[in-house]
Amino acid sequence: MYEPYKDFEKLTLPDMWERSLQLYANEPLFGNVSQEKMSYEDVNKHINTTRDLLIQNGISKGDKVAILSENMPNWPIVYFAITSFGAIAVPILTDFNPSDVHHILRHSEAKAAYVSTKQLDVLAELQSSPLHFVINTDTLEIVDEYTNTSTLDKIKSKISNVKTPPKPEPNDLAVILYTSGTTGHSKGVMLTHKNLVTNALSAYKNITIVPQDRFLSVLPLAHTFECTVGMLIPVLHGASVTYIDKMPTPSVLIKAFSVVKPTMMVSVPLIIEKIYKSKVQAKMNESFLTRKLYKIPFFRKKLNAIAGKKMLEIFGGELRFYGIGGAPLARYVEEFLYEAGFPYVIGYGLTETAPLIAGTRLSMPYKMGSTGLAMVGVDIRIKEKNENGEGEIAVKSPSVMVGYYKDEEKTKEVFDEDGYFLTGDLGYIDDDGYLFISGRSKNMILGPSGENIYPEQIESVINRNDNVLDSLVLQKDGKLVARIHLDYELIDKLIGAHKTSEEEARQKIEEILEQMRQEVNTQLASFSKITKFIEQVEPFVKTPTKKIKRYLYEA
Repeated sequence: MYEPYKDFEKLTLPDMWERSLQLYANEPLFGNVSQEKMSYEDVNKHINTTRDLLIQNGISKGDKVAILSENMPNWPIVYFAITSFGAIAVPILTDFNPSDVHHILRHSEAKAAYVSTKQLDVLAELQSSPLHFVINTDTLEIVDEYTNTSTLDKIKSKISNVKTPPKPEPNDLAVILYTSGTTGHSKGVMLTHKNLVTNALSAYKNITIVPQDRFLSVLPLAHTFECTVGMLIPVLHGASVTYIDKMPTPSVLIKAFSVVKPTMMVSVPLIIEKIYKSKVQAKMNESFLTRKLYKIPFFRKKLNAIAGKKMLEIFGGELRFYGIGGAPLARYVEEFLYEAGFPYVIGYGLTETAPLIAGTRLSMPYKMGSTGLAMVGVDIRIKEKNENGEGEIAVKSPSVMVGYYKDEEKTKEVFDEDGYFLTGDLGYIDDDGYLFISGRSKNMILGPSGENIYPEQIESVINRNDNVLDSLVLQKDGKLVARIHLDYELIDKLIGAHKTSEEEARQKIEEILEQMRQEVNTQLASFSKITKFIEQVEPFVKTPTKKIKRYLYEA
């Protein structure tokens, strides 16, 4: 049997849970920062009670149950309870607009929903609801206000007492995850039990996890990256997970780090990039001497090593794994993390692949800009290569989705004739098997002589400037322009905003933008040079993994 699967009878979520329960019954598992953790045995009791409540109210194998909630210990309890008897979980990101939430509930035909107290108001305007009942995720009790009592009574009167709940099969649907991508089309990704469990198992060579490991969860569990890497993988290995029961502001995070002293975390690049800019880059720019020394490689490495030790202290001093995924990591930030000796790894994947496709390892040779080797059991092909060996990344593995819910046409579009999933990402694999991502195929811009221009790579150069929070490179009338969202706190200090008229301030900002454009262009190829920097006053609208929704700005 394939090595990671050797002690699994079935590749299903309940089988995975039962295995962990037998191995780690008394180990701590889920808890908030401010509370003691429940053990695996405690969690199991809550899973069984939650499962029984669903069955007693008419939920059966194949029915959909939505989860609209912030992270909390009850979130994974609900998830494992729903999937334990073959019902299908529909996690919904709390960042979604209420109209999107309503669409998902109707499109998925969810019969029940677990909704947190903070999210209950989202249901107020729900029209033509398919929901028979709603359960509060905080209390795990039915909410009468949003429950169709007459329908529920009719259902309950027809239910026969089933003593042994059914068990799902590996190829049964486990979840439907609605994406919020950069192209504006929300699709219901169908993942089976086998998809999810094999993906959690695929990381066994990339990371060693023991029951003493402590995960701190900062990304939404409704996103497959956090759900698989931050929940399923810890459960698989007997580790514990702590949730933050407040908004994850910098002060809340720093306090959580000191209390939990996490050994493991997963994060999107934006979090670590913000920490680098505010804690490291700002410090280096404080004096003329450090600013000059930081430009000399020998001294930069020394300064980064010192900064790295201080960063580890901020994270609680015991961190040994920091997984980064969900979006490209800025090259200059990765350079810092490497030279700082920070224990980071980079993962690559999509919701459609449950999500892991490739990843680096702390033990493997370092290659700047790579997302590492294919995960165990994952076959990666590069399709229609150009002269540089670059093409679309296509994937085949036990973790690839079965398709998009109620959308056979889009499903057919993303699989080739050999059954490989077409990721829409462009990249190449070097002679050592390392995968490098160039950018999204839909974002690629053709240069004046047919050159491939990847806006993400130019944005990485622009974002290195202290005064820039975000940027977006677009093609307009055949020329490259960049929208720039500035750090206005720094800009106000730079231009002396309180002493300057609005007209003078606007002129100074234009001058700063033009100076930045000229500086950036010195670092770009001739065909990638930007003709204009345009101020983006409002923050860019982003997906839950903090990627800019490009389609909103392309017009």
